[in-house]
Amino acid sequence: MIRNKNNFFMNRIVHYYIKWAVGKAFHELLFNDIVVDQNKSILLIGNHFSFWDGLILYCVNDKLLKKKLHVMILEETARKERFLKYVGAFSVKKDSKSIVRSLDYAAELLEDPANLVLMFPQGKLYANFVTNIYFEKGVMRIIEKATGNFQLIFASTFIQYFKHKKPTATVYLKSEPENYAGENIDKLQDAYQRHYEASRVLQTEFDI
Repeated sequence: MIRNKNNFFMNRIVHYYIKWAVGKAFHELLFNDIVVDQNKSILLIGNHFSFWDGLILYCVNDKLLKKKLHVMILEETARKERFLKYVGAFSVKKDSKSIVRSLDYAAELLEDPANLVLMFPQGKLYANFVTNIYFEKGVMRIIEKATGNFQLIFASTFIQYFKHKKPTATVYLKSEPENYAGENIDKLQDAYQRHYEASRVLQTEFDI
């Protein structure tokens, strides 16, 4: 497991690089407002369709959620994009014993109300407008181990060009009233599916 590293100087460099890169790549970043419970950490669950997913949600956190972001990424990505560890990235290696260590570490992070843990439970990349969302089981271990003192937020991100040369990234956020501790993964997956479908409908009706 590759853990995130605290280095203020490197953090600031990577922080401004991410903001610059997202600003340069996209015409606009849009997202709706939600109420954030300052007394709870955040488990942010998003759809996974590109390299940009985490960087886009990093910017949403910077502008709206304002927590200390940590993101679970595949170990091969962590080794390739080493700079990400300075902005909260830690690794998970699928199909290995170390995966439990990564999941438990994510749960530990959620014990601090200043933290946000971002993860993509799909486990691999899918097309941006895929119809059905399927989660791998690791997210439920995090929810159970985190003892419930966190705010669960769903994020559905879509990218479209519309009439501009650069694409617009649109993030639909939803704060869930429950965290699904003690439930099976199907209920969490179904709840996210409903949010994703509603977001996809709004996106197809988008008019510029």
